[in-house]
Amino acid sequence: MHSLRKRELAGHRSGFHESASSMKDEVGFDRTALLTDLYELTMMDAYYRLGMERTAVFEFYVRRLPEQRNFLVAAGLEQVLDYLEGLRFRPTEIEWLESTGKFSASFLQRLERFRFTGDVCAMREGSVFFENEPLLRVTAPLPEAQLVESRLINLLHYQTLVASKAARCRLAAPPDAQLVDFGMRRSHGAEAACLASRASYIAGFDATATVEAGRRFGIPVVGTMAHSYIQAHDREVDAFANFARCHPGNVTLLIDTYDTARAARSVVRLVRELRAEGIEVQAVRLDSGDLAAEARRVRAILDDGGCRHVRIMASGSLDEYAIAQLKAAEAPVDAFAVGTRLSVSTDVPDLDCAYKLHEYAGQPRRKRSQWKESWPGARQVYRQYDPHGRIGMDVIACATEALEGKAMLQEVMVHGRRMAPSPSLEQVRRHCREELATLQPEMSCLAKCGRSPVKISRSQHALVAELDRRAH
Repeated sequence: MHSLRKRELAGHRSGFHESASSMKDEVGFDRTALLTDLYELTMMDAYYRLGMERTAVFEFYVRRLPEQRNFLVAAGLEQVLDYLEGLRFRPTEIEWLESTGKFSASFLQRLERFRFTGDVCAMREGSVFFENEPLLRVTAPLPEAQLVESRLINLLHYQTLVASKAARCRLAAPPDAQLVDFGMRRSHGAEAACLASRASYIAGFDATATVEAGRRFGIPVVGTMAHSYIQAHDREVDAFANFARCHPGNVTLLIDTYDTARAARSVVRLVRELRAEGIEVQAVRLDSGDLAAEARRVRAILDDGGCRHVRIMASGSLDEYAIAQLKAAEAPVDAFAVGTRLSVSTDVPDLDCAYKLHEYAGQPRRKRSQWKESWPGARQVYRQYDPHGRIGMDVIACATEALEGKAMLQEVMVHGRRMAPSPSLEQVRRHCREELATLQPEMSCLAKCGRSPVKISRSQHALVAELDRRAH
């Protein structure tokens, strides 16, 4: 083990840290084993010292649905499996842990050869699920299963949050409307920006404005222009014409910088001029004001000018509620660009989710804290459908039970390695579309339906009663 210089040790222990600009991030925040809570490491150290390395079962689930949600959409599994397969402590990370003085030499030596060796069962990405249902189950030696808690919650929580919001936007919009993720600039960091694009694409969005998400995940990338581009020109119409000639395959013009109606009439004249050059104006974008009224006014101007092919995109503080209002008003909007309210899930910015111990050394375990009680043992979700192919009931049962219905959790990782190549993002997206089609009509609505399809099996109730009779 290589120790740091005494000056560096003193600096770290006194609370001094090098500035972000001078620290070398060798592996990136999305790959470091130190992206965890301190107590995961201190518990792990204690488990090793105490010889507590037998098999544990942990499950990730959402305790209760928010008041504004009838369902959630599972997302983030792909990043979880990437994390588990690549999880290791690099020399510089172990060196830093040593410098804190918080860990024993024997523990740090164990970290040098650490790998995740456990098994994972999970719902498919894009699946619809409800309260208390395990989205993912980890079965591994206790120190391993404990260590991964923080990052697993981090990955599953955020993408599930955004995918669930995006699914509501998809259900609220007209079936043939285009939905575009515009949320990067107010996302909570770079990773969040890209993962929000991925999660929204799974749930039915058609494209993103985030270029890196397009490169990383193969999501279609679209964009328009900013008001600053218009303002930088002396004449608005020159801004339109110059942009069209510079990017003839991507002509969506922002028309509400000054006078929306006048800009729409300029577009009509420009369409004829550009068509002679082989350039087609594809759409105009509205970003402010009464979007329904503006869209109707612009649509009339475009249609009267022979520009029925020019589509209207709306943006500006949109979410599922605003989309539903525009749809109800029969606003002639063909595409919706949803930004901040999607990437931060404004109405529901967090989920009451948990990753809890359900079994250790072959014995079921249960948390009994008020309002945070957990169900014991490894669990399975059996989904039962009505005659119309819609979700009738989900039964949460012991994993050893064999009940009627579709078993939602499937084995995806054994001994720390994927069992099969992951499905493509297009396959995940298609699965989500099929899942949303199985929702009962009242569950597809934006309003809370007040009915849960979740039931708990008799065996689960019996196991709870048995554990509660035992002394702690």
